[in-house]
Amino acid sequence: MKLTFEVEKPSLLRDFLRRHHISRRTLTKVKYEGGRLLVNGQEENVRKMVERGDVVTVKFPKESSNERIHHEYTPLDIYYEDDYLLVVRKPFGLATIPSRDHPYRSLASRVAAYYKEQGIESMIHIVTRLDAPTGGLVLLAKHAHIHHLLSEQIQAGQLKRRYVALIEYGPPLPSVIERPIGRKEGSIIEREVRTDGKYARTEIEAERELLGYRAIYMRLVTGRTHQIRVHLTDCGYPIVGDSLYGSLYKVAEGQTLLCYEVQCIHPITEQPFKVQLDERVIFEDQLRTVEKVKTTMLK
Repeated sequence: MKLTFEVEKPSLLRDFLRRHHISRRTLTKVKYEGGRLLVNGQEENVRKMVERGDVVTVKFPKESSNERIHHEYTPLDIYYEDDYLLVVRKPFGLATIPSRDHPYRSLASRVAAYYKEQGIESMIHIVTRLDAPTGGLVLLAKHAHIHHLLSEQIQAGQLKRRYVALIEYGPPLPSVIERPIGRKEGSIIEREVRTDGKYARTEIEAERELLGYRAIYMRLVTGRTHQIRVHLTDCGYPIVGDSLYGSLYKVAEGQTLLCYEVQCIHPITEQPFKVQLDERVIFEDQLRTVEKVKTTMLK
């Protein structure tokens, strides 16, 4: 990968690159791992003084392949792809990255296989991770520097994810759920609202009827483990299909919690970027089994 910039005012090349969010760590990799810094086509170091109208090119070193990750040749559900970004829909019940419990079947394993098939020389850079039971959009960067730029957007609140969950009917939820979350005593997985937990804020943007349930549309301000699941359960409404937090019903896979929108500024074009899913279509498929379970319980 390479990026090209035009200088607008005189400065040291080092300062110019920092203004364009090229980190010190990235410059070290460029210097020692096969990259190049060019000014008007000539190789230079960061102490070079650049002038207005100069053209600066950063050639990044090649990234190693993903040979340590098992390659699972299952087709990806791709919603957007260019030279810098990849947005895919993760199925419900699939782990995002390999773990001790899921060493061979994960979204990362499928992406690694896809990269190999397409000849894409990139590590797996997952920008927005989802719990295994949660489905929906996952944003990946095709280079460490792009990952760095998107991480800066997360810190600045520019990268936003929106979720929708199905719950049972009842009184309206508050527009903001602001309750600290910590690990539940005696469990290494489950979380709960507790006074000594970490600050967590979930904003409820809308409620509507969907497929016989209440669809709660939310935006995360913080990103604590199991945040939406814990906040909704603490309000008395576990997500349909979420047996860990008390749901009475099972669904085809995972739980009815979906990341339906990812929005940011494209790190290269600097234009608004947004990808959305049709939640009705996706939930219809996932809920085909839950009605059978309810029918059985009522007999």
